[in-house]
Amino acid sequence: MTTFALIHGGWHGAWCWELLTPLLESGGHRAVAMDLPAADGSATFDTYAEIVCAALDGCNDDVVVVGHSMNATTAALVAARRPVRHVVYLCAIPPALGQSLQEQFATEADMTDFAWMAALGALDGQGAHTWADHSLARQLLFADVDDVTAKRAIDRLRPQSAGPTEVKLSLTEFPSTRYTSVICADDRMVRPEWSRRVARERFAADIVELAGGHTPFLSRPAVLANLLRCIADLPEERMLVAKSRRRPSNRTAV
Repeated sequence: MTTFALIHGGWHGAWCWELLTPLLESGGHRAVAMDLPAADGSATFDTYAEIVCAALDGCNDDVVVVGHSMNATTAALVAARRPVRHVVYLCAIPPALGQSLQEQFATEADMTDFAWMAALGALDGQGAHTWADHSLARQLLFADVDDVTAKRAIDRLRPQSAGPTEVKLSLTEFPSTRYTSVICADDRMVRPEWSRRVARERFAADIVELAGGHTPFLSRPAVLANLLRCIADLPEERMLVAKSRRRPSNRTAV
């Protein structure tokens, strides 16, 4: 039985995995999701990683860490703290050694469609933003999600502090494990072209491309669950070979 550590992205919470979790569990796996202290201005990605590791306390090494969006950084930090079989970056902004996420935004203009910044409200007392423009949230986060699910998701978006994005990555090297980058063709939060390049250059990651936008756990939960189950079923010898492989393979799922 594989344990999937499901790490939500910015503004989201453990709720975002609610359609995916039962599909993983029905296949005989375990899913662990947690609410990170997104609105806490003092929290960092290292804080988030400690929370995830605590949620995995007692689990064996058969762990697949799934980091969505900005919390790809948290996924990498978890893999540096405890044994994991695989790190999955889902519609993600993978970290860069020696840089903060804000520095990546400033130097990598092809990373994202910065239209999302217009959707944010003013900073609160904790230095956190909310999604003030629900119409833009629908377009940028949930464009291919059905109306009922999208409205429920928008209503549950939480304030997200910029604090974690301002701290340089605390790693000096990336953990030696296997990586898969799941890229969605119509993602406007993380541009697919940038994702492909970074996944190869930084992690020699396998690349899987799906249709749709930034939140496949809501728009295509069955497709995503099938992909994650396939990753869990990879034989151990493939995992060991992957650690020394320099060039990734490319796979496409629809």
